[in-house]
Amino acid sequence: MTQAPLIHFSHLKKAFGPKVVYNGLEFAIRRGETVTILGPSGSGKSVMLKMLIGLLEVDSGAILFDGRDVTKMNELELYDVRRRVAYLFQGAALFDSLTVGENVAYGLREQNWNTMSDEEIRRRVAQSLESVGLPGIEEMRPSDLSGGMKKRAAIARALALDPELVFLDEPSAGLDPITSSELDDLILMLNRSMNLTVVIVTHELESIFKIASRVILLDKETRSVIAEGVPKELAKSDDPRARKFFHRESRSA
Repeated sequence: MTQAPLIHFSHLKKAFGPKVVYNGLEFAIRRGETVTILGPSGSGKSVMLKMLIGLLEVDSGAILFDGRDVTKMNELELYDVRRRVAYLFQGAALFDSLTVGENVAYGLREQNWNTMSDEEIRRRVAQSLESVGLPGIEEMRPSDLSGGMKKRAAIARALALDPELVFLDEPSAGLDPITSSELDDLILMLNRSMNLTVVIVTHELESIFKIASRVILLDKETRSVIAEGVPKELAKSDDPRARKFFHRESRSA
């Protein structure tokens, strides 16, 4: 029996006044995949995440998360979805006024303020930092970290919540090629060792070919998915829009 996808966007439509963001968005993400979502600025990638966790309402269509329609959930049910989804912002978004350990513990304290002891939180923080190759830096400040270390610390903060799905928004932005490649290796390792489902928004061609098991290409004009598949096959697609996108990316890489 085929396992149901973890996420399924079905005939999704969303507009802000006259501006149409999605017009029949349709695709699914299976458990354990590393999926890259590509599309030009304005193609609605951030809107997609906000609808998935119920921060924005859809106009029509359905968003199934683990078989349940997010668009029909109440706040308590949405809280359960949000607890299972972690998001890494493009700039890492660490709080400069907190230590690294306090940053990693932030979500834990917000979600489990009355159920986890301080010792349990400290242990979870230490495990998360070790899993991203940053053991023992709890007392350091974000200002003491390199760009790559900040990204790793932000991933540790996401992992501390024990999510099933992680969204990464341009994780390699601002990093040199070596640090970017090391971050790609870390994402792959976490995907395989923890069976994480990873959705990545990136325009880094090398990262796409290295870590993506599948690529989903959004189009700003049709407001929908125009192509999806294995990166190397998609780059040779018969669809000229897909070929042009990969060709344009390769020229700017």
